[in-house]
Amino acid sequence: MDDSANAPYPVVLQVLPALDGGGVERGTVEMTQAIVREGGVALVASAGGRLVHQVERARGRHVTLPLDTKSPWRIWRNAAALAELIKRERVDIVHARSRAPAWSARWAARRAGVHFVTTYHAPYSEDLPLKRRYNAVMAAGEIVIAISHFVAGLIRERHGVAPERIRVIPRGVDPALFDPAKVARDRMVRLASSWRVPDGQPTIMLPGRLTRWKGQTVLIEALALMANREACVVLVGGDQGRTAYSAELVALAERLGVGDRVRLVGHCDDMPAAFMLSDIVVSASTAPEGFGRVVIEAQAMGRVVVGSDHGGAAETIAQGETGFRAAPGDAAALAAALDAALAMGGEARAAMGAAARASVSEHYTVAMMQAATIQVYRDVLSG
Repeated sequence: MDDSANAPYPVVLQVLPALDGGGVERGTVEMTQAIVREGGVALVASAGGRLVHQVERARGRHVTLPLDTKSPWRIWRNAAALAELIKRERVDIVHARSRAPAWSARWAARRAGVHFVTTYHAPYSEDLPLKRRYNAVMAAGEIVIAISHFVAGLIRERHGVAPERIRVIPRGVDPALFDPAKVARDRMVRLASSWRVPDGQPTIMLPGRLTRWKGQTVLIEALALMANREACVVLVGGDQGRTAYSAELVALAERLGVGDRVRLVGHCDDMPAAFMLSDIVVSASTAPEGFGRVVIEAQAMGRVVVGSDHGGAAETIAQGETGFRAAPGDAAALAAALDAALAMGGEARAAMGAAARASVSEHYTVAMMQAATIQVYRDVLSG
């Protein structure tokens, strides 16, 4: 007997390449929680990964398909597999979160006659012929979710999507998880010892995987230009096998004379404690990010953030009120902003951090993101 015959309504299938970690993947898990909580059935199709257990712990069901490929042949085969899945599980809504699997999902949804929703997660590049056409599938949903006003503008400009089809739904943080009051001192001491963070020296942290566009080189160059000669930089994030880039960062720090004040510490499983260990958190992306979850996570922990003045960060950082913005890729501008933040003193930084946390609580929580996305599902079901 097919158990899906007695399944609660609606059935939502989220489609993405894999569940290895990152903003798209965490958003998928968070929406799995919300769909189940609303009485629906949450299905997730991907190539798998370390977050599959979180989907299952949220009482969602994961279906493994090779959706992490851009091969036209595999995209077509995936479309057929998704169409069969939609029919078998009586799916009502297909929610696509990435381009290659979105092509498969769109075809499958059309074939099955079910609703198709997309989340446009990033300012996808258009540096190759036909790239805009490839990206356009993310603007093909009945409703297109944009993760920031910046992304919404790109959708209108590049794809001509009518404003009434676009919903701006920012990413969110869980204020219960990212709560300064819940970080015990021993968690911070453990990290400080492991990372060899000097006691009493200002600590500047840049969280993010080690890849050039995240701006690690810009921050190291800024450290060498700063008037404050005591500050220590901690780069948190794995290199995902990019050992040459890691070696380049170490060599750059040594060449600029700041090697003893730069730490590459790899992946961190306790980001709330990492944020609390920091005096300043940096988001130095040289290309605009669609949103930038690191900014609001740090702000939720009451940290002052210095970010690049473009993309989503220009919306989440109120200049001089909840943090500072600097020209992207400009080491001198970043150095000046960092010096200004450190020169404020502890009490002034704490006040700015409190304002940042209040802003997150008002605008950028997981609960808000979940509720707004559930409303999108209701709207497409009601026509």
